[in-house]
Amino acid sequence: MEGIGGDGASAAAPPPPPVNQWWQHLSKLYQFYLDESTPHTVYRWIGTVVLAAIYVLRIYYVQGFPYLCILLGYYIEISLVEFLNPLVDPKLEPSDGPVLPTKGSVEFKTFIRRFHEFKFWYSCTKAFCIAFVMTFFSICDVTASWFFLILLSHMIFVIVSLNT
Repeated sequence: MEGIGGDGASAAAPPPPPVNQWWQHLSKLYQFYLDESTPHTVYRWIGTVVLAAIYVLRIYYVQGFPYLCILLGYYIEISLVEFLNPLVDPKLEPSDGPVLPTKGSVEFKTFIRRFHEFKFWYSCTKAFCIAFVMTFFSICDVTASWFFLILLSHMIFVIVSLNT
């Protein structure tokens, strides 16, 4: 009658399934390499540029996926705008006097980005990887008018730029 009823001698919880253990190990390994790549900014961006070049070659080879390219461009553009904007917008903060410090006691505020460089790199790299994988599925290949797509991309750029 071990483990049945309320005798208090129940066995410890069963170990997680092997798939969960494998997934946890893979997640920890992935996070380890992400953490190790943090100080190597130049090499990370070189890898992303190489990945982007492979994506462009794939698009050129299959001659398709215009909406996918436009959506990828929008995503990177919005991420870039978020990366370039400050965390606190000085226009939105009420100020009664000059913006620059006039006395030695006034502390200079450094520029803090809304979107850190590592997160910007990670989101761009992840977007290129997802878009690259999507090019292998024909359901993602939707035909479109290039003139309309270019016009739409410029309009979205203007709208996003004016809002931030």
